Amino acid sequence: MRRSLWVRIGLVLVVIAGSLWYLFPPKQTINLGLDLQGGIHLVLGVEADKAIASQTDRAAEDLKAALDRKGIGVRRVARQGDVAFAVELASPLGWNDALTVAAEFATFERREEDQAGGRFTLAMSQREINRLRDLAVRQGVETIRNRVDQFGVAEPTITRQGNDRILIQLPGVQDPERAKALIGKTALLEFKLLDERTAIEDAVAGRLPETSEILYQRRVDKETKAERKIPFVVQKRTLLTGAELNRAEVQADPNSPGNWQVSIEFNSVGARIFGEATEQNVGKQLAIILDGTLYSAPRINERIPGGRAVVTGQFTVDEARDLAIVLRAGALPAPVKILEERTVGPSLGADSIRQGLIAITASAAIVFLFMLVYYRLSGFIADIALGLNLLILFACMAAFGATLTLPGLAGVALTIGLAVDTNILIFERIREELRVGKTPRAAIEAGFTRALRTIIDTHLTVMVSAAILYNFGTGPVKGFAVSLFIGLAASLFTAYFFTRLLFDLVYMGRRKVQAVSI
Repeated sequence: MRRSLWVRIGLVLVVIAGSLWYLFPPKQTINLGLDLQGGIHLVLGVEADKAIASQTDRAAEDLKAALDRKGIGVRRVARQGDVAFAVELASPLGWNDALTVAAEFATFERREEDQAGGRFTLAMSQREINRLRDLAVRQGVETIRNRVDQFGVAEPTITRQGNDRILIQLPGVQDPERAKALIGKTALLEFKLLDERTAIEDAVAGRLPETSEILYQRRVDKETKAERKIPFVVQKRTLLTGAELNRAEVQADPNSPGNWQVSIEFNSVGARIFGEATEQNVGKQLAIILDGTLYSAPRINERIPGGRAVVTGQFTVDEARDLAIVLRAGALPAPVKILEERTVGPSLGADSIRQGLIAITASAAIVFLFMLVYYRLSGFIADIALGLNLLILFACMAAFGATLTLPGLAGVALTIGLAVDTNILIFERIREELRVGKTPRAAIEAGFTRALRTIIDTHLTVMVSAAILYNFGTGPVKGFAVSLFIGLAASLFTAYFFTRLLFDLVYMGRRKVQAVSI
């Protein structure tokens, strides 16, 4: 037996051994998609208008602070709608200086100017509005993906859908409510000072300064489980946000046995700001606020260096763990709301798997039988190659951590047909060569050689189509594309290389061959 033949046999044996290695422990298994193992399907709507309104508020505060630094008196700065805010100067004498400061806000346009009254409006440009809307969705996708990755879901689907929607599929999730709470939490962490000059009674009655707001702390009685909300008057100005967080970890609350807290640590920039804020406000209470809810308001006794703090709030261990996840992943740039929700139960998944396997088994059995009857020994060789094709296909999916979906099973069934079609091209070419009078060995050689170009053309065309489907498709479509692409790549190896090896072993030896069983 020629040396090249031994090399080819060794290569096939390595491929078979590698495939078996990945299909059985201790290597990976194939992940099942949402339609096979159950889970949740969500479509979220991104409320980008609120992100734009927040950006407008921030610009209004920055403008007021800039005018104060220039010594320009301001009577009022108030937001109008989501994209504009009105400025009223204390005196028209500062009009020109005020316009110079306003010109620094390049993303806003001046409107409704009244120089005599010292009033003008700054409105966000349409280009900036479009940019912020797009950014809110794109950052929302990335933030949710980071949260889900830390939540431990295998092969989730998180992708943008349309202009302001996010599609999420989480296979195998056993606690949908917890997953929805984790995904939908805005997780905006803010540090603000309490307004200790304004009495709670006055604030509740509506006598509240423009620079302050009422926030509530949620407290739950451990025995009765009754919930009550305690009001606090908080300054609107934010000293620090969670954008500068470097670490968030769960730990037991030493002051409240049975409860848990989240220890946070800021990066170098956040630590500097936190240290300066605590140094300048010794003796005051610092409110720690998450998504508009006040969790704690400790008194600042001294400057806090190092940028370390804790968030307490009678958390269970799961609540504290989820809070740490969303803080580490970052806040959503805009709130989201659930527009569509579907829960796929595991019973539906088991039924889908059973029906899919029946379809694949039935199609494979029919193809095996047809090839054996119609092409005899050559058909039996094609059946062996088809079995190796399926082995390689599932092994590659396990090795790459691919997800098998119901359309993916359809891709496997289609692969069976395409793989056999490749052998049919070769066999029919061999038959043609035999009809023109060539010897069996010459016919086999010519059949494989002349069919190669057609085989490569057809396989590459479909593989390119599968790659396009994977690139532009979503969950189920991607599952179909993955199984089809891998199956075709395996078919190139088995239907040509492996089948040729078996033909060489059977017909191309030293003995004289009178006919080909084909």
